[in-house]
Parts: sequence; C-alpha cells; structure tokens
Amino acid sequence: MSLDRALEIVTVTHPGMVRSHNEDAVVADAARGFAVLADGMGGYNAGEVASGIAVNLISEGLRAGLDAGGRSQLDMGALLREQAVKANGVIYQTAQSQPQCAGMGTTLVMALFHDNRIFTAHVGDSRLYRLRGEELAQITRDHSLLQDQIDSGMITPEAARLSHNRNLVTRALGVDPQVEVALGEHEVRPGDIYLLCSDGLNDMVEDEDIRLTLTVMGPNLPLAAEQLIQMANDNGGRDNVSVILVKVVQDFAAPRNAWSRLLSWLGL
Repeated sequence: MSLDRALEIVTVTHPGMVRSHNEDAVVADAARGFAVLADGMGGYNAGEVASGIAVNLISEGLRAGLDAGGRSQLDMGALLREQAVKANGVIYQTAQSQPQCAGMGTTLVMALFHDNRIFTAHVGDSRLYRLRGEELAQITRDHSLLQDQIDSGMITPEAARLSHNRNLVTRALGVDPQVEVALGEHEVRPGDIYLLCSDGLNDMVEDEDIRLTLTVMGPNLPLAAEQLIQMANDNGGRDNVSVILVKVVQDFAAPRNAWSRLLSWLGL
C-alpha cells in the first residue's frame, strides 16, 4: 500500500553557522512511509561517513523489507531494529578497519508509518516529537549523560540547558559491536505532525518555539521546516541542524479481510 497520499514529508539539513561540513544525514520515503535521520560523530569527517552508511543501509533495508510482500504481516519494530543492528555492524567494522574512521559513530532516529500507527526506533540523542493539535510531545528519550542526570534528579531540566555535558551520548551506532535500539509504537491521527531532528535543532531552539512554529506554519510544511532551520542558525547555529517533518494527511488503515474485520469488531 502506497502512503504518499496519506503522508506529506519534508526533509532539510544544513551545516549550521560554525561547522565547515555537515555530518548529519537524512532520508525519507513517503510512498513506503518511513523517515531516517542520523547525526554523525568522529574526527576527519568520519562522522559524515557513519551517518551516510546508516541512512543508506537502513533505507535500502527498509525498502527491501517493505516491498517483499506481506507488509501487514511484518513486525515493524523488529524490522527497524534489524536494520539498525545491521548498520551498527557495518559502521563498527569500518571504524575498526579504516584508520581515518577510528572512533566514528552516529545517532539515529527512525519513524515507520503503518496501519494508522507510527513505529519508532532510536539510538542516541536525535529526537522525535509529535504535534497534536497545539500540544508538542517528545516521544523519544535521549540516550545521553544529561538525560541520565535529569532522570536521577542530579540536575533540573532547566539547568540542563546550560550544561556543558549536553552532547555526551551514552549510546550510538558503530561505537560497540552490539547496540541496544529503543523501540516505540504510537497511535497516529490525521493532522498530526511528526518532527525528527538532530540535536542541532533542540539545543538551539526551545521546545515552546518549536511548538509555536509547527502550530502556526504547519499548513505549509516546507516553510515550517525552513523556519526551524533558520531559528537554529539565528540562535547561533553551533552544530549541523537537520529536520524531517511528517504530516498525516489522512487515515491509512491497512486493508482487512472479512475475518480480520470480524475479529476486530469482537475486540479479539
């Protein structure tokens, strides 16, 4: 089932105002209903290599898995995890075998839309937000030292914005032979807007300003994406900044046969 009529997707990435090159990478496929964003790290441009490997391998794997048939029978969370684990292995092996890539890694956040649901997977501190009505909610939890400190009560969320530990991630693709991928699943409603972003956005722009931008400019998704990038750069643009916006235009329930409809009606 093609989702290009149900979803509108816009991707934008920018090096920011300080960095000379862009180590973020983004890809989206509205017809198949997925979006992938990676924020690379590592010296000598190796972060760009890591994020590029991640989005290219994962997008190829998702297309192959979704196109193989029987989409409604797929375990979407397992599919996302499988592709992230594969990318982790390739990035790790490349870092081990190529001296110029030693120590490279990348964050990752993915969204896959199916049957009026969003399936998410993430590693690191790239985020996924949902705007529903006028309420903005962060639906991923950062894998970062700062988030761990907030969760343990060592620091308040307000103080966290001034911390020097904001970019220390506790989990990333390609750093270790194995990786733990955080998965999520949420109901989707027409009118929802989903934002995938690198920390170059949320480090520079307050959540309330993100909410206001999406609320006011949501009807023009390309303009909203460009405005978010501009706001990050206007506030200093200390890092690469990338956004993927996904608007749910209409219902995209999966087709069901008579038996499935009966079971659903019975609540089974």
